[in-house]
Amino acid sequence: MTGDHPEEPAAGRNRTRLFVYNGGFVTQRRVRRILSLAGYDLRLGLPRAGDMVGIWGASPTAHRGLAVAERRDVPLLRVEDAFLRSLYPGRAGEPPIGLNLDRSGLHFDPATPSDLERLLATAPLDDHALLSRARDAITRIRQSHLSKYNAFDPRDPPPDPGYVLVVDQTRGDASVVASKGTDALFREMLVFAQEEHPGARVIIKTHPETSAGYRPGYYSALDANDRVSLLDRPVSPWALLEGAVGVYTLSSQLGFEAILAGHKPRVFGQPFYAGWGLTQDEHPVPRRERRLTRAQLFAAAMILYPTWYDPFRDALCELETVLDTLEAQSRAWRQDRHGWAASGMRMWKRRPLQQIFGRQKRMIFTDDPDRARSLSRPWMVWAGKAGPEHHGAVRVEDGFLRSRGLGAQLVPPLSLVTDDLGIYYDPSMPSRLERLIAARASLRADQRVRADRLIATLTGRGLSKYNLGGACPDLLPGHRILVPGQVEDDASILRGAGTVRDNADLLRVVRAARPDAVILYKPHPDVEAGLRTGAVDAVTLADQVLPHADPAALLEQVDEVWTMTSLLGFEALLRGVRVTTLGTPFYAGWGLTTDRGPAIDRRRARPDLAGLVHATLIDYPRYFDPLTGQPCPVEVAADRLTSGHLPSGGLANRSLSKLQGLLSTYAHLWR
Repeated sequence: MTGDHPEEPAAGRNRTRLFVYNGGFVTQRRVRRILSLAGYDLRLGLPRAGDMVGIWGASPTAHRGLAVAERRDVPLLRVEDAFLRSLYPGRAGEPPIGLNLDRSGLHFDPATPSDLERLLATAPLDDHALLSRARDAITRIRQSHLSKYNAFDPRDPPPDPGYVLVVDQTRGDASVVASKGTDALFREMLVFAQEEHPGARVIIKTHPETSAGYRPGYYSALDANDRVSLLDRPVSPWALLEGAVGVYTLSSQLGFEAILAGHKPRVFGQPFYAGWGLTQDEHPVPRRERRLTRAQLFAAAMILYPTWYDPFRDALCELETVLDTLEAQSRAWRQDRHGWAASGMRMWKRRPLQQIFGRQKRMIFTDDPDRARSLSRPWMVWAGKAGPEHHGAVRVEDGFLRSRGLGAQLVPPLSLVTDDLGIYYDPSMPSRLERLIAARASLRADQRVRADRLIATLTGRGLSKYNLGGACPDLLPGHRILVPGQVEDDASILRGAGTVRDNADLLRVVRAARPDAVILYKPHPDVEAGLRTGAVDAVTLADQVLPHADPAALLEQVDEVWTMTSLLGFEALLRGVRVTTLGTPFYAGWGLTTDRGPAIDRRRARPDLAGLVHATLIDYPRYFDPLTGQPCPVEVAADRLTSGHLPSGGLANRSLSKLQGLLSTYAHLWR
């Protein structure tokens, strides 16, 4: 079963007993689970006819399984990490996100054709949809700076461009041994790199496991001179490849990535990617005569061959789901690796913030700007508390798919946004979201598919920011306009409203503009709960007042939404409802709404709805999965909101929430 066929075999059907003799199969829970989902039941003992023996690549213990399989005349299943693995190497204890399960050979050993080689040699690899997926995935991997291991920050600069890249590997690695790699061959490779590029600098890239101290490589400081230098710090392989004028490797996966980056690397071993017309081969494999494109090579190696795993749904999956996961995890690591100083954070928010942003290093909370700056860490501030004294701090706010329950009721969030430029609700300055929306005026096919699927998920499941549910009463007949009430001292009103700045005036403007329409008024949940300002006697201003109504259900039955800056306007766009804005919310000014508020000259791009959704719900927020405690993609957050598997505020928060209902006048002290 491959990553392109993610269904789990039915219990008891098409399953194979897999006998193993390596302790890692028993102790590594993730490996056991992927094998089980792929149809293999691990066993100890001796196999019979119809069984298989599993071995881990060419590991030191593989000889045990090889001997048993030969004596018992049963086939082998060779297991290896897939080509996208994790943040850190396996030796750091992190589980893989996919496996290569091969019944024929080892993908890195040319002695016997592997399942991967057979795919590359004989599979049609001409399906338009498959190759489109491959091309989109290559672009996505490069733009997201993903690789086998991902504990590097793309913002860390590579060497100045114009160098020749020589790739080191770990000493005695199975792929090196299979390609007959020796010290002499690595020395020869370094000589070739210098002779074929006279005068150019030579950069030797140290393997991540060597840099981490796990295993030595073939090069050392003794190989450095005035022309040759070692690069042993983490750096994005894609940034490194972009600056290279030539790439030399024995059998490293970096050679595969060099092909995807547009190079034709010089290869001194016989890795799976050599011999297909995309490399300069010092030692060709005679049986590899087919000529492939980059997309065909990628489709076989990354889509058809691996068995990919989704840790959030505990299921096999396709490559695109793995990319969703690795993007979320690597983004969180890259933002959080230095730790954070945080200001303006209420006490009840600190625990969820620590869970989301403090996984690499614990956050330090301080409201003293001078101390925050002295900590030599990235600095964040709750957006509503930001002032001139917080210049340079990243602003943080709740995301747009937040929870089941109100932030004002101290329910912790599933999503938060971080903005290094401004904040989405303040149009007086550029925000990161504004830049992202403009960039999504054009979408790749895979980005459009993902955004469209997300829209269908949210609208089909009736999901919104707070997901409070509620009744949906019978509505008066006619042309219905929904007017969402807002918290009148909310930052989005203070910063983003136009001349209309309170709920009563909003209703009057709508009535004047649409005298014959049925005006439906929905009070804001925080106002209904008595926690925020904005109450209005709407009975005389609207045709129907809808307290505690489900906004998602209402949007299915109305013709228009008129709002100052409410997020309900964005949620209406998702459902195809016409939206008129009187302020300048983040979704206004892009050609998707009728805008009566102040115009923002910066907003000249014209994304469609899918582009707006991709920027707003996929690119901008960070999501937290309460079940696994891991950073997750938006689709997982939507699943948790649907299932009700959500974070609890704890006894203290629940008690404080009840108390603030009694003392709502003083709620600002703990919000």
